[in-house]
Amino acid sequence: MTTMTETSNAARFREFKMPDVGEGLTEAEILKWFVQPGDTVTDGQVVCEVETAKAAVELPIPFDGVVHELRFGEGTTVDVGQVIIAVDVAPGSGDEAAAPAPAAAPAEPAPAPAAAPEAEAPKGRTPVLVGYGVAESSTKRRARKGTETGPPAAASAAIQGEMNGYGTAPAVPGTRPLAKPPVRKLAKDLGIDLATVVPTGEGGVITRDDVHAAATPVPVPVPAPAPVQAEAPAPAPAQAPAVVTSMGARETRIPVKGVRKAIAQAMVGSAFTAPHVTEFVTVDVTRTMKLVAELKEDKEMAGVRVNPLLIIAKALLVAIKRHPEVNAAWDEANQEIVQKHYVNLGIAAATPRGLIVPNIKDAHEQTLPQLAASLGELVSTAREGKTSPAAMAGGTVTITNVGVFGVDTGTPILNPGESAILAVGAIKLQPWVHKGKVKPRQVTTLALSFDHRLVDGELGSKVLADVAAILEQPKRLITWA
Repeated sequence: MTTMTETSNAARFREFKMPDVGEGLTEAEILKWFVQPGDTVTDGQVVCEVETAKAAVELPIPFDGVVHELRFGEGTTVDVGQVIIAVDVAPGSGDEAAAPAPAAAPAEPAPAPAAAPEAEAPKGRTPVLVGYGVAESSTKRRARKGTETGPPAAASAAIQGEMNGYGTAPAVPGTRPLAKPPVRKLAKDLGIDLATVVPTGEGGVITRDDVHAAATPVPVPVPAPAPVQAEAPAPAPAQAPAVVTSMGARETRIPVKGVRKAIAQAMVGSAFTAPHVTEFVTVDVTRTMKLVAELKEDKEMAGVRVNPLLIIAKALLVAIKRHPEVNAAWDEANQEIVQKHYVNLGIAAATPRGLIVPNIKDAHEQTLPQLAASLGELVSTAREGKTSPAAMAGGTVTITNVGVFGVDTGTPILNPGESAILAVGAIKLQPWVHKGKVKPRQVTTLALSFDHRLVDGELGSKVLADVAAILEQPKRLITWA
């Protein structure tokens, strides 16, 4: 009978694990839960939003049922493959079906506490989802009410706590402290032994506050054998908060994870792997700015955003077409240069979660209106934090527009795996020699960084000079394309 019950419970509860939503990602942070225990979910319904090392992604549940348990709280970083949610796929059966039969409960207490704990104890946390049999649970709770059944009831409660991760308060020495999975992880991160924490939660459950209290310099439980020492550190509580407050007012520590962590790792890897070379050119873009104004009034460009970045992107694509060798990648394993016959144009975008570089697939094949539409969609998606990992994979060259911040130029670091990155500075009205006379002209500075293993100085200079020439005389977009 016990085997049949366990089988029924195992079939009833299903676990949804953190998937690899990108290319070889190992962890993700839970940003927001859209469901809570007791909510009904359907196959394909989004249950949470997570942030990976590349982007924020919404996760859909792959089956129907009722949410039974959320294993991790918001803001928790979870390894790929860990269970994040348990769903009751057969509500109305199992626990609920057994509950209306109180007459059968008194007949089972004797064998159940004796046999079930013995069988379940070695399994550790395996029965987290399947160990919610009502007959066992209701029997244990009733046994705890009677003083004459103290030891069996305590042992039964301890086993139930082991099965569900929190349950009731441990009453037997050596049993596992009761805490929810997020609290256990918090304690592990802080180096706190849960056995030393005094629980304040209902039923003897250890809460987050209990763990934080145990992590403070002043111990929460007062040692009984040394009452004098317990009184001696009395001034400490006044000093400890002062130190924390002082440091808190002067410094702020921000955990490096998700997109920010990926940026740091990628930039370090790129800077110390690819030999960077950066070249600069200052160019008169007055005609380009006039073209932008004209395109804004063009009916063919209606409904799309037209700005200088659009013309700069097109100019870079034309320069790559004239010098295709610049569009390549370095294969370290095979010691080969891989020339790309397509251009996935990356656009660096600053978002609340950090810098990301989504790219426009096969940008070299797009017309000017199509490129404008792609740029607009890319930017809006990035600002909303909805850029997918696929949109950031496979880039070949990148443009970063530092001019939007009023910066003249910079020395951009290559996006890993790419051959070049073009930085565009602020476009400003400056005195410029035009047709032999000093006149106010719209001027900007371009900076091209490239991988010197792939691109030598001559090739890099030609590409940058072509981009500058097109921006100075936009009609070259027609003659050179």
